[in-house]
Amino acid sequence: MPIKTEVWRIDKGLEKVAFSKMEAEKKLESVLEQDVTIIDPELMIIGRQVPTSFGFIDLLGIDSEGHLAVLELKKNKTPREVVAQTLDYASWVKNLTYEDIVAIYAEYDTTQNFEEAFAERFDSNPPETLNEEQRLLIVASELDNSSERIVNYLSSNFGVPINAVFFQYFKDGQGEYLSRTWLIDPVQAEVHIGKIYRKSGKEPWNGTDYYVSFGENPARHWEDAVKYGFVSAGGGKWYSNTLSLLYPGARIFVCIPKVGYVGVGIVKEESKRVNEFKVEWSGVPTPILKVPLKSLNMGVNADDPDRSEYLVRVDWIATKSIDHAVWEKGMFANQNSACKLRNKFTVERLSEIFGLENTNPEVSEQKAIEYPVRIKAQYKGETFFAELLNIEGNVRYEKKDYSTPSAAGKVIVPGWKAMNGWTFWRYLNPGSGEWERIGKLRG
Repeated sequence: MPIKTEVWRIDKGLEKVAFSKMEAEKKLESVLEQDVTIIDPELMIIGRQVPTSFGFIDLLGIDSEGHLAVLELKKNKTPREVVAQTLDYASWVKNLTYEDIVAIYAEYDTTQNFEEAFAERFDSNPPETLNEEQRLLIVASELDNSSERIVNYLSSNFGVPINAVFFQYFKDGQGEYLSRTWLIDPVQAEVHIGKIYRKSGKEPWNGTDYYVSFGENPARHWEDAVKYGFVSAGGGKWYSNTLSLLYPGARIFVCIPKVGYVGVGIVKEESKRVNEFKVEWSGVPTPILKVPLKSLNMGVNADDPDRSEYLVRVDWIATKSIDHAVWEKGMFANQNSACKLRNKFTVERLSEIFGLENTNPEVSEQKAIEYPVRIKAQYKGETFFAELLNIEGNVRYEKKDYSTPSAAGKVIVPGWKAMNGWTFWRYLNPGSGEWERIGKLRG
């Protein structure tokens, strides 16, 4: 069950902003076609209302690897109908050839051909083979509990690449707002799919490791990144958008194109525009544009949200100078500023070279955990979310702190005479992709 989002306006007292389900579903298709990156920064729309043997696909997308994504909006369909129809579309989409995809795009956009649009969007030519994998996304303002169980069952038990993303529409005077939540955490969904890939011989993603391309230019310099603890990208939305994939706690392997790998670190914060990013300077938090930098042009486009440099704060585990960059034949490289790192050879070799203690997140999961940790509990069909603040067991639930997991759990189930909060609450294990009892974190 996704987290329910509600919005209050506070500048004129406390006033709840109204949510409209119908307005959300009427506007969503146009909003997503205009900018599908609000769902996934790696997607490009190639078709709208695509005719199939089973009806019309609302939106069809493709990512930089040539994998297709079916986006089906619930609109006026019944909840169960939208799940079944999405699966029907998947059976049709999986058979699309390169030529079919080109033809679909030609119907969608008459101003340029597919190859030109792909190169413009992803800064590279399309892969020789398209549609090796598919993803299914149900887009709605809400689903019934039964449909949510079906989607969870297909994903967690069979690795079906299906998920649901929820958008809520709020209006306040002339202002209009969309909020987004996922039914299944996208990282967890990816790990579920990885279980199927293991059976087919494909390399799975471990849910933790990312590749980051750090292209040195007048706007960014590796010495600055090491000194102040960040990675960055900019010069256009295509370059900066993929930084949004990096979540706090993710491990990154940083590569300078045509040079080699120069660092490994843990993400501390989500990406920020350069004019919002602060670093410690003489013991004082200071805007990075006001501290000494090797990259003299970092702030050139700071006022342009599309071309601005964006920074992600990093806690470095190990770094190397450019002169000692690591590159071996067979290592992974990619044109995206950030992407999932699946290449086992690359991870294992870099772990050995950089002196990492363990390359398997399932074995070293406690070390990989960054507090606070999002935790959840289920009771009578409802899901409750909280934060585990530290390994000692302090929990924050509904903005109130509790000294033990049991104390927080008893707020949810006050009638229980006995409560073991270490088994009641669950956390998302980044190695297995499963929600497991938080007691495992104590070893």
